[in-house]
Amino acid sequence: MPRVTPALVFLAALSSAVAASSPVNVKWNPPGLPPAPAEGPALCVGAYLKPEQGQAMLDAALTQFPDRASWDAYAAHLRKRIQENVGLSPWPKRTALNPIFRAKRTFDGYTVENVAFESVPGYFVTGNLYRPLNAQPPFPVILSTHGHGGAIKQPEDFEKQGRFTSTVQARGGTFARLGAVVLSIEMVGYGDSIAQVGEAAHKRPFTQTLQTWNTTRALDLLLSLEGADPKRVAVSGESGGGTQTFLLTALDPRVTLAAPVVMVSSYFFGGCACESGLPIHRSADHFANNAMIAALAAPRPLLIVSDGKDWTQHNPTIEFPFLQKIYGYYGVPQKTAHVHLPTEGHDYGPSKREAVYRFIAAQFGLDLAPALDAAGKIDESRVTIERHVPLHVFNDEFPLPTRAPRDIAVIERTLRDLQH
Repeated sequence: MPRVTPALVFLAALSSAVAASSPVNVKWNPPGLPPAPAEGPALCVGAYLKPEQGQAMLDAALTQFPDRASWDAYAAHLRKRIQENVGLSPWPKRTALNPIFRAKRTFDGYTVENVAFESVPGYFVTGNLYRPLNAQPPFPVILSTHGHGGAIKQPEDFEKQGRFTSTVQARGGTFARLGAVVLSIEMVGYGDSIAQVGEAAHKRPFTQTLQTWNTTRALDLLLSLEGADPKRVAVSGESGGGTQTFLLTALDPRVTLAAPVVMVSSYFFGGCACESGLPIHRSADHFANNAMIAALAAPRPLLIVSDGKDWTQHNPTIEFPFLQKIYGYYGVPQKTAHVHLPTEGHDYGPSKREAVYRFIAAQFGLDLAPALDAAGKIDESRVTIERHVPLHVFNDEFPLPTRAPRDIAVIERTLRDLQH
């Protein structure tokens, strides 16, 4: 079972107080949205709104919930609806993780291991664990999620996808060199998961359920490691990994810091079924765009990183001012920060990583000095970028266990059984 943390105690007390004393009507579905379908769920897919409509929704939210008490009441309702509509209410039973740690390699100031764990019996979440060599416990822990990539047609295509990319390896190794323990996990139907369920499994709406549960169980694993600090728990990812970041933060109070990169938007909701395939954003009595979901991090530290060439281009004038207002309700506007890179595009490139390194280091008390180059920038050159082959958990010598089902429908039934 997860440890009880100060954040967990805080949010439990907050929910109880809201339920006991708040007179606010938490049911809210604002006018101005596209018509809901006559039948079936109201899905908000891709660019569901125009930028001006997204801003109007945020303005309407601030009018409807003009203070902390009213926002807290709606936030509790929103969390409940997200949990229900993502398919995780009630929470599934937490079963044994049965973690696998293998193929440990030692590099300059850190180690890398290939890791797998069972988020539900038989389904293996795979990833890489980066640990510091020159730091003392307790260690802050960071969950690293990733966005979408192209199909795997040749073996070398793995290096353009998911946790095998140089981007994910660079931030894992750099944070480990700064003294943190980092777990990078991959999405359903990516990397090693392809061998279990195939690439097509990623496009199913159930993938949003499973990936949200996978990130929750990933925190279980991280916090079970010797020396893990439950007071310093971060999650960060880009694009679809940014969606995973703010969803996990909204639902799991063990997260004490979130840094979603190139994803927080008031009008774009994610174009993949793993982000918008279930009605987490809208029902008969709730609405939330991704900026509102990101705001559920408050009052915990939150950094958003945006660029000028995707749906985050309006963050300086639309989404970030909204987040500042929400954080102002708690008296901690300084706990949210924004880095905008107007000439850059949709990635988790060096300047975006630099922003996240500095924010997490400042919030978690990490010493940046050993990682700075002569110009005062973070030096990632001492991180070894491996080819994809040594990063795989399963291979010919260490195959996927035979008891692992190869059918995503079987895995869905297994998870549903854990909810009874």
